[in-house]
Amino acid sequence: MANLAIDSIKERTFDAIVIGSGASGSWAAKEFTEKGLKTLLLERGRNVEHVKDYPTTNMYPYEFEHRLEMPYEDKQRNPIANRCYNYKEDSAHFFVKDDEHPYVQVKDFDWIRGYQVGGKSLLWARQVQRWSDFDFEGPARDGFSVDWPIRYKDIDPWYSYVERFIGVSGNNDGIPELPDGDHLPGYPLNAVEDHFSKSVRQHYKNRHVISARCAHISKPNPIHIEQGRVQCQNRLLCRRGCPFGGYYSANAVTIPWAQKTGNLTLRPHSVVHSIVYDETKSKATGVKVIDANTKEEMEFFAKVIFVNASALNTNLILLNSISNRFPQGLGNDNGLMGKYVAFHNYTATIGAEYDGLKQYRTDGRNPAGGGYIPRFRNVYRQETDFLRGWAAGFGASRSEIRDTSGVGTALKDGMLNATLGPWRVHSHMMAETIPKAENFVSLDADQKDAWGIPLLRISIDYDENDRKMRQDYYDQMTEMYEKAGFTNIQTRDDNRRPGNDIHEMGGVRMGHDPKTSLLNKWHQLHACQNVFVTDGACMTSTSTQNPTLTYMAFTARAANYAMDEMKKGNL
Repeated sequence: MANLAIDSIKERTFDAIVIGSGASGSWAAKEFTEKGLKTLLLERGRNVEHVKDYPTTNMYPYEFEHRLEMPYEDKQRNPIANRCYNYKEDSAHFFVKDDEHPYVQVKDFDWIRGYQVGGKSLLWARQVQRWSDFDFEGPARDGFSVDWPIRYKDIDPWYSYVERFIGVSGNNDGIPELPDGDHLPGYPLNAVEDHFSKSVRQHYKNRHVISARCAHISKPNPIHIEQGRVQCQNRLLCRRGCPFGGYYSANAVTIPWAQKTGNLTLRPHSVVHSIVYDETKSKATGVKVIDANTKEEMEFFAKVIFVNASALNTNLILLNSISNRFPQGLGNDNGLMGKYVAFHNYTATIGAEYDGLKQYRTDGRNPAGGGYIPRFRNVYRQETDFLRGWAAGFGASRSEIRDTSGVGTALKDGMLNATLGPWRVHSHMMAETIPKAENFVSLDADQKDAWGIPLLRISIDYDENDRKMRQDYYDQMTEMYEKAGFTNIQTRDDNRRPGNDIHEMGGVRMGHDPKTSLLNKWHQLHACQNVFVTDGACMTSTSTQNPTLTYMAFTARAANYAMDEMKKGNL
């Protein structure tokens, strides 16, 4: 019997454990397995295999019962999920439904989740921009958070490492606040997008409208062919899962790459309860897991643990990892875990029309989505009455107008002979929010989920800085629109709730000082250095860029550091 117990422990012992199989977690698994480490990748949701488990990927609109719209009954049952732009009849199976995994909203918050192998990498908008030193130095310069313990030079080579592997399309634009990368050919702007770009360049010194950078293969390199991927087909059906591997997802790229090494054990249906801390060894020894279906409890063991469960779930797991040494959560000596959560403010949009360039029309689809306006407010100096700034998306299109007023033959003719409508332009804001102690998550003292884990309490909201920034977006974009000759300009506050941006960050922030931060410059918990956090929870501030590329670069850097430390016997 003793031998059976020993054998059981051996079977549950690995070199590394990674919690979460999304973009960042799968990158940790790729790095570890590629270098020969036996790695356990834990995912609380079901398995989703590339191509095989994309049931709607090749369906036509008329094959869906409700033509891609969610039925009224579902909208009533799942209001949070339905507020997400990507929750449609062809993708609803990749989303967490409201009643399946509840949480406590102290303040209104839309927690959008995808519990399956690959996580939200099947659903993300695939926009990828690098950070610059203007972003990493922002807190120290502006005094709105603690100083980042790293700078751009620390991450620059890892950005390139990730970009070359996943495939990022974009131009090298020579903008200091948006560093260039290792890019595949960028997708061109259309006629009106290009007109706006030229107008902005003509009228402003430090403002730019560039082709958006996206994690799509515009022209495959040998590494992408080796991955089994081909050029993006520009279908814009990405939320269904891409059978071509045209965009980066964990399912199409990093998980299969890790699996082919023979060093990966992928375990879906594994709800992580907590990280196990050994007080005699002064380090974490493993992970307590509850089988999602049978509710069986078990433990797995490893020398190093990467927590990549997505920002808020990572906070939940660490807060729930209590022991005599860490009664407030693993590594939470300063009581700051769960605090200083921030996000991106997407509440503002602005549209208009353009009467020129009528000799052109939009033809085909652009997976990059059009143009991108990098942040230009408060970059080189403080010039407004709010902290930090905003970036924006921009696009233009012409719609086809069909006359449906006729009957019989006249109706057919009207439907078949479309005329082109005016050019319409549109933009959405992506603004940085300031990390604040009063924006926090915590564990509920009484309520538990189906697996006996405390529910997460979320208390996050906008503030006056966000409202001032939104008004500045309206003012500046209106001025830029007018200079470009756009008319019928209309601003709109879409009243979206925090969380609907799906860019929650912080709670386990990096920093120099263990008194004011949870992680060091290598993403190790200050007080438990064989536990690393490299997903959104680690972020000290949010800047304005889409964050996933940065998570992946952080993860690759930290995983290779962890392996070096293991070789030295330090972990």
